Amino acid sequence: MELWTYEQEAWETGTQTVCGVDEAGAGPLAGPVYAAAVILPRGLELPGLNDSKKLTEKRREALFDQIIAQAEAYCVAFVTAAEIDEMDILNARMLAMNRAIAGLNVTPELCLIDGNRDHGSAVAIAAPHRCIVGGDGKSASIAAASILAKVSRDRYVSTELEAQYPQYQFAKHKGYGTKLHYAMLDQYGPCPAHRKSFLKKWEAKRP
Repeated sequence: MELWTYEQEAWETGTQTVCGVDEAGAGPLAGPVYAAAVILPRGLELPGLNDSKKLTEKRREALFDQIIAQAEAYCVAFVTAAEIDEMDILNARMLAMNRAIAGLNVTPELCLIDGNRDHGSAVAIAAPHRCIVGGDGKSASIAAASILAKVSRDRYVSTELEAQYPQYQFAKHKGYGTKLHYAMLDQYGPCPAHRKSFLKKWEAKRP
């Protein structure tokens, strides 16, 4: 299977535990950024496994349940909107991934990280790792992590934030900067779940 190429390379060099790591929700105006770390058993078949962005919500939900049922280890972690404002989104993404890796009950010998960044100005990926650009479509482990991170974040925003701040209709836009979201911001102003550092352009345009 093509999706196992990077894992296979690692196993062939004697690395036993390979972990996929990805994050979700770097771009929205509100809510936490999530990350997941997943160690899959060798030879696991998950039909339809792919980059979470290329899957329907229904397919992601189904795969989410299969992944958590069959993974050797997994952890989902997040960094809050307030923490994002304190540090910046790149450092927050790195921190979320570090938290997910640290939360595993198995210590991975190698982490496959989606993207080309492994550090911000203050936070770097601490575990042994390899960055893979477009990894969520090239590595089974990273694809699994992308699904766990995205589904977990979508569920949190659609339930918790929707319940706490119903006026913003978070279940519809998941915190992203849609027309509806900006219209709700214009009407109600930001709430504690908003990333203030992401609203500077919007603030500048306010009358």
